[in-house]
Amino acid sequence: MTRQEAKQRIEKLKKVINYHRYLYHVLDRQEISESALDSLKKELFDLEEKYPEFITPDSPTQRVGGKPRKEFSKTRHLRPMLSFNDAFSEEDMLAWKERIEKLLSKEEIENLDYFCELKFDGLAIELTYQDGILKIGSTRGDGLVGEDVTQNIKTIEAIPLKIREKKDVLEDLRKQKLFNVASNVERNGLKQVVCRGEALISKRDFLEINKERLKNGLPLYANPRNIAAGSIRQLDPKITANRKLDSYLYALVSDLGQTTHQQEHQILKILGFKTSAFTKYCKTIEEVFQFHKYWQKKRSALDFEIDGVVVQVNNNLIFNKLGVAGKAPRGAIAYKFPLKQAETIVKDIVVQIGRTGAITPVAYFKPVKVGGVTITRATLHNEDEIRRLGVKIGDTVIVGRAGDVIPEIVKVLKSMRNGKEREFKMPKRCPACGSRLVRQKGEVVWRCPNPDCSARRRRYLYHFVSKGAFDIDGLGPKVIDQLLEESLINDVADIFSLRKGDLEPLERFAEKSAGNLVKAIQSRKKIPFARFIYALGINGVGEETAQSLADRFGNLANLRNATEKQILEIKDIGPKTALSIYSFFKDKTNIILLEKLKASGVKIIEQYKGSERGKEKKGRKLEKKTFLFTGSLDSMTRETAKDKVRELGGFIAESVSKNVDFLVVGKNPGSKLAKAKKAHIKILPEKEFLKMIKN
Repeated sequence: MTRQEAKQRIEKLKKVINYHRYLYHVLDRQEISESALDSLKKELFDLEEKYPEFITPDSPTQRVGGKPRKEFSKTRHLRPMLSFNDAFSEEDMLAWKERIEKLLSKEEIENLDYFCELKFDGLAIELTYQDGILKIGSTRGDGLVGEDVTQNIKTIEAIPLKIREKKDVLEDLRKQKLFNVASNVERNGLKQVVCRGEALISKRDFLEINKERLKNGLPLYANPRNIAAGSIRQLDPKITANRKLDSYLYALVSDLGQTTHQQEHQILKILGFKTSAFTKYCKTIEEVFQFHKYWQKKRSALDFEIDGVVVQVNNNLIFNKLGVAGKAPRGAIAYKFPLKQAETIVKDIVVQIGRTGAITPVAYFKPVKVGGVTITRATLHNEDEIRRLGVKIGDTVIVGRAGDVIPEIVKVLKSMRNGKEREFKMPKRCPACGSRLVRQKGEVVWRCPNPDCSARRRRYLYHFVSKGAFDIDGLGPKVIDQLLEESLINDVADIFSLRKGDLEPLERFAEKSAGNLVKAIQSRKKIPFARFIYALGINGVGEETAQSLADRFGNLANLRNATEKQILEIKDIGPKTALSIYSFFKDKTNIILLEKLKASGVKIIEQYKGSERGKEKKGRKLEKKTFLFTGSLDSMTRETAKDKVRELGGFIAESVSKNVDFLVVGKNPGSKLAKAKKAHIKILPEKEFLKMIKN
């Protein structure tokens, strides 16, 4: 930046800052967030520091005013620790309400109510108590398996090491008129209590820790959540103890007879846990909006950070009926506060080519920190979005992080333009292969139609080996790039033909690492049908749709022979996706690829829930039998056991009902055991279950 350019930018910044100061303080209006305004002021301050000759009296900057462990062991959660989908507006919340009401009866809709609580900005934890004593404290991990951080959890004063005495609990339950829960506790005791909450640090203690780090010349923590997460995962509990962590509990996983989420909060408090006083029962969605607006204004008065409000369907029966979509419960949502924002400059706009040929423009920024994270780029989604924003290369923009995670351009500050900004033009041809781009009727996305496009092939390979697909450990984008450059692979089937000798000559590969990768590839040749469908990268088919297809058709032969009408019958699959799936399996190139995968040794674990055609003999073993599980198994995880049942033609239930044939019982069974006995369901100890599934 030249001196003249700096002078011009300083003048522009002063005008824009003064304009927004006037709006906020005089007219009580706001067009940009306070954090975005602070970011503008910071840039002005930095420029004036560098070019002090341009400082003027009217500049906004001139105002006066235990024992350390080597590692953590893993622990499996009783039920998956799910995350929430996000909403950012009343429109988003109304859309969520409309979605869930489609799944409910008229009577359930009439009785729909909500429970609201603050969304703490800390680290999610799970606590397991056996016979009243804290046995395991764990992190979320991947949702199914977390890290055992019990020794660190014990250093948090707010978390009881022992649940209150049974007689005191019973007395308080009755005082709160929770008679059903009291009867349950009196009858069954409190043998196992599993609950969830948040570990966090107060704003005051966060500042004190950063002051100390500053004094010692150490880098500062970006936000309180980072300290909470880092403290819980310290190998030395003494360090955790010095951090003065706090905790709030908000969910009771164990079934103590509670019928609403509101009751869970009451029960947790009675058991001796610290719960938030800032909750609200809401009969209507309008009351939810009022609660959200109140805390959006009052959040700064709290001694801890929050980033929104969690809204949950209060009735547990309705909540459970709504089930799970992807990795989030349908019956709850995180209603977030407005984005944290900052201003920066768009240095360039370039296009990326996805595995389906979709051309996505991406804005590259002058690096800027938003919410403690440095942002350098954000997707602009499509040509229409660029037009809507009116963004140009060289523009000054306000950027935020949707859900405090995904970078996005919030607003273009057109008054900051100096005439040197450039329009972005979508290319007419694919930058990778030169094919003329196409835009289908009704679509907003331009695509490269060439299935042999090198960029498409590269992205497709990345997807094929990703976590939700074949999940091949050690085969990341950099390794795939190497394999493509050396012409060792051309398509996904070639991956399974790789040998140690192919890899050893490559840079960064030694004999051991080459052998490990080949071993990892070979270990993934057997794959569940749903994951195989997802790996194929069919346009419009995500993990949930892949599972629905696997459940409906059971095996690849059935799916390949399915008509478009049969596919369309599946819930949540629309005409566009149905046509995409049908067309995929009729395409000659894809048929050849499927045969090549089969020839390379890929074996699909089939789910015989659709047509009986092509079913192997062993597939009939548990045909039409429904299994329910309770307690932990010694020989395998519950997820592995469920997969085995599905593989043998059986079905999995999540709760006791007349449709359940067998309850498989492991160690520390829950309330399902008593309910199953009452319903005269056959009880299977683990040994008997293993005999049943033995080949």
